[in-house]
Formats: sequence, C-alpha cells, structure tokens
Amino acid sequence: MSDYDVVIVGGGPAGLAAGLYTARMNLKTLLLDRGPLGGQLLNTELVEDYPGFESVLGTELATKMGDHARKFGLEVREFEPVKEIDKDGSTKVVRLDSGEEIRTPALIMAAGGLPRYLGVAGEKEFQGRGVSYCAVCDGAFFKGEELAVVGGGDAAVEEGDFLTRYAKKVYILHRRDSLRAQPILIDRARANPKIEFILEAGVKEIVGNGKVQSVKYDQYGSTKELPVGGVFIFIGFVPNSGLFKFHVDHDEAGYILTDRNLQTSEPGIWAVGDVRAQLTKQIATAVGDGTTAAVAAAAYVSALKDAARA
Repeated sequence: MSDYDVVIVGGGPAGLAAGLYTARMNLKTLLLDRGPLGGQLLNTELVEDYPGFESVLGTELATKMGDHARKFGLEVREFEPVKEIDKDGSTKVVRLDSGEEIRTPALIMAAGGLPRYLGVAGEKEFQGRGVSYCAVCDGAFFKGEELAVVGGGDAAVEEGDFLTRYAKKVYILHRRDSLRAQPILIDRARANPKIEFILEAGVKEIVGNGKVQSVKYDQYGSTKELPVGGVFIFIGFVPNSGLFKFHVDHDEAGYILTDRNLQTSEPGIWAVGDVRAQLTKQIATAVGDGTTAAVAAAAYVSALKDAARA
C-alpha cells in the first residue's frame, strides 16, 4: 500500500508546478524539500524574464507559487531532507534523514542542484568568512568592500551587477577571453562604473587571515594578487542526482536523461528542472517541465489503479 499517489522531491519552480497540477488532478501528492520552498528563486533578487511579471522578487514569486499549489491540496513538508531513493519492485521508497520511509508508485525528481566549487586553496577554509555562492544571501555583509566574482556566465555577471549596490568595486574574473553570459547582461554590467572585468584569469588561491583578504590568479603567464574582502563563486552547478540507490541514466555531468514526457530510464520516475539534462535552466522551462511530468505521472497512476481494479 502506497502512502501517496505521487511524491515530489524538491520545491523549486519545477517541483511546485508539478505539485500544483497533480494535486489539482486529485492525486494525493506530497512535496519534500530540504529547505524552504522556492529553490533557486530564493537566491535570485529580481526576476525579469518570467512571462506575466515584468519584474518580481524571487522570494515573492516563490511564495506565490507555493500558495497556489497548496490551494489545490498539495501537502508540503519543508526542511525535510531526503536521504535516499530506493525501490521495492515497482514501488518507489523515499527515505528521509529523519528515518521515515514514504512509499509511492510515482516520483517526480525536482531536487535541482548545488553550486560547483572552484577547488582551490582557501576556498573551503574561508566559506562563510568571505567566500560565498549567493550574492542575494550574503551581499549585504560586504558594504563598502571591494569584491571578486569568479565566473563568466549569466549568474556571475548578474550577481556581480547585484553586488554593486553594496560593494565599492566588483571585479569579475573569468578564465576565458570572452564571457558566456547573455549580451543584455554583459552590456548592463559594462555600463556599471563599479564593475571591472579581468579576463583570461585562472584563480589559484583565496588568501586571508581569519577572513578573505585577497585572491591570487594566473594571467598571461604570471601570478597576480587582487586585494578583496570577499569572493563570490558562480562557475556552474552540480545536479542532485545522487540520491538514487539504483541506476538512473544520466549524462557525464550527472544530469538525468529523460524521454519527451520527462520520464527517466526507470518507469514511474520523472526528472524536471535543473536536475535533468536540457538546453537551458530558466523558471519558465522548469514550470513547463513540472507540468509535463505531472500530466504523465497522473496517466501512469491512473493506469496502475485501473489495472488493480481489473
């Protein structure tokens, strides 16, 4: 006997969209998240590219999505970390850190991921003492400081621009000779007098004494040192696909592979949002993923119930 028709692991936009649709289709649905609802929305100050909202705070959009899903009867458990996902025949078994086991025929994996680490000397030592992976979370602690941002994609450029509301100066260091961020974000950053780009700069060490004092990097064959009070690292994302105790197909980076209905190689398990292999990581695509998986999961659960009645 299963506890729920559908269990969703992860409460970002993809998970919340899936929860809204499954609950609305009268499926008994549980959503689990290791933290508060919102996922990466909580690390985003302003959202300007979600249709219908010219500009909305990430936290506000997260609250709206959560409230909307709960309205249809979605059961949500925040601050409930999942330890592992196993299976017992066709039943999926979700084991929580608390020791509780939850059984379900259908599971939607929406667990997103975590920031990728630089892996240089001083990074771990100074985490929380000048090294950060979230400008929205920690930017206010660095008022009047000079800061380094490491990375060349959308997150690095966008968060670097955000940090200038607190910092005296922001240096964006990227190891290549050109940035990967969208042109509109690059143009905005270049127009900001507080931002300076340092390209072809490979960060080698974060230096400090109790807290961050500088960053060392190689550029054009020589090692340079930049005095800064903080280092914000935005060099990518590691998907939370390691929760499965059995094999689920994934690419070389760990992103879960799915079919056109977002079902994984394991029947009855779907992967949505940032945890799956796809072209882009946007709120709009995450919501679309959640919707598709919810409809597919509903059909799967209905077929199981019909077969059990036959």
